[in-house]
Amino acid sequence: MIVVAGEALIDLVPQGTGALAALRPALGGGPYNTAVALGRLGSPTAFCSRVSDDAFGEALLDRLRATGVDVSPVQRGPEPTTLAVASVDPDGSAAYSFYVEGSADRLFTKPGALPDGTRAVSFGTCSLVLEPGASAYEELMRETAERGVFTALDPNIRAGLIPDPDAYRARFRRWLPWLSLLKLSAEDAEWLGGTPREWLAAGPAAVVVTRGGAGLTAFTRDGSEHAVPGRRVDVVDTIGAGDTVNAALLHGLAARDALDDDALAALGADDWAELLGFAARAAAVTCSRAGAEPPYAHEVAQ
Repeated sequence: MIVVAGEALIDLVPQGTGALAALRPALGGGPYNTAVALGRLGSPTAFCSRVSDDAFGEALLDRLRATGVDVSPVQRGPEPTTLAVASVDPDGSAAYSFYVEGSADRLFTKPGALPDGTRAVSFGTCSLVLEPGASAYEELMRETAERGVFTALDPNIRAGLIPDPDAYRARFRRWLPWLSLLKLSAEDAEWLGGTPREWLAAGPAAVVVTRGGAGLTAFTRDGSEHAVPGRRVDVVDTIGAGDTVNAALLHGLAARDALDDDALAALGADDWAELLGFAARAAAVTCSRAGAEPPYAHEVAQ
């Protein structure tokens, strides 16, 4: 079981150009997209979050159930669902503005236990920014790591939600000793400061940096670097692409029985080439269609 912990929200995606273009609601949120992608790839997955009782919340959970994701760890509340208004550039890249005050996902409280058989827990995005839920997710991350469970982080920086960047960067450095895998974009890496080698020295067994169409690079504790190019595709938008990479990495590691630090550190060049190549193929499929629509396993099989 891979548990994904973090927010579920509604992306409002413009259906044309201009500030007053019609907006289409789409199910989203970085951790939510990761859970959906894992389910579609065939990994046993559970989602740990707080979701509204409103119609959007029901739609979010319905999709998870349809994908085979266990929603028993999800907390419910009467607060509204978070909204993220997307703007899509001509190259397909997306930016967001958020409506988060008093929303359900930021009121998450730490669960008493995770599902039986949990082998890995993945964290990231807005859930680690918005209080009071952010502190609850952080405490869950710490407890997960201290129990020896494989712990992954995709910070997926949304700078507009971070009122004190220096405080967040300090918090990020505090998380590093708890991590097995750190996955982040080149843009996230630049915003956070530091280098993969510095982060590896602080804790993770591997750091994976994504560079959009330029591909992915994995950095490991033994000093190795493993890179693959991106896959050429006609990009509709990039919504959910990084979340798909995150899911593909976790799915591939589970398939290799490498969801622990020692096994991850023992992966060789061929393993990393296959794993990163799989993630690149999966992200390309997501980019080829509108919204966060990650692939099913048969769409990325070699």
